[in-house]
Amino acid sequence: MRVAIYNNETAESQRVTKLLRAEMDKAGLVYDQEKPEVVVTIGGDGTLLSAFHHYQKQLDRVRFVGIHTGHLGFYTDWRNFEIDDLVDSLVKDSGQSVSYPLLDMKAVYSDGVVDSFVALNESTIRNITKTMVCDVYINNQLFENFRGDGLCISTPTGSTAYNKSVGGAIMDPHSVGFQLAEMASLNNRVFRTLGSPIIFGADTKLMLRLRDVNGHVMTCDRDQVMLKNKKGQRYLMELAYQVSDKKINFARYRHNNFWNRVKDSFIGGTR
Repeated sequence: MRVAIYNNETAESQRVTKLLRAEMDKAGLVYDQEKPEVVVTIGGDGTLLSAFHHYQKQLDRVRFVGIHTGHLGFYTDWRNFEIDDLVDSLVKDSGQSVSYPLLDMKAVYSDGVVDSFVALNESTIRNITKTMVCDVYINNQLFENFRGDGLCISTPTGSTAYNKSVGGAIMDPHSVGFQLAEMASLNNRVFRTLGSPIIFGADTKLMLRLRDVNGHVMTCDRDQVMLKNKKGQRYLMELAYQVSDKKINFARYRHNNFWNRVKDSFIGGTR
């Protein structure tokens, strides 16, 4: 078993990393940062997002395991005091995993250049200088003309993150699809959007055609791209989204109920 460790820089994560390395050596597990079979992340959901993008080209060959050293995360199943149990599970690993869908994103620029991205959580598009205006196409058919702060397009597993903060729905992580949620849409007797989240199926294609050329900020998970247009330079024209043919694979050595985690994180104890 070849195992990589991807950690953040907090003192606790550094301590857990040293402990895990020592226990792995005792158990005969191979430490391999280049071509691992399993990537163990130590930190929180942000650390796992960073690890996902670091190993993005190896998604068909790698599985992820998360240890959280702070607040409970949605991607991190293990606590920092369970190192011995985790190492034992790695030693006894039989290839068990659970897979979740990802989001393909393409950015089309005025000079014909196309950038491709893959998101684990979400992608957003906003205009930070004025109201964002764009045409929303679903399967190549014009659906609405959006005006507002921006739009958030999320995966099922990312639906509990930024998507929830802007009023999106929480999706079962075993669903195959993606979601569109509005950020402060402008709705009155002149301008009108649907005004509610939309959940798309596995084969749906979403396209956003921007009407302005200045002030846009595009994100893919934690990465942010400022899109400044100067005279004679390219600008963003369209964003296209669909379910990716890639998936993220988690090594699951024990069952962690997603809806219990949602309840614990957002509702807490019941009376």
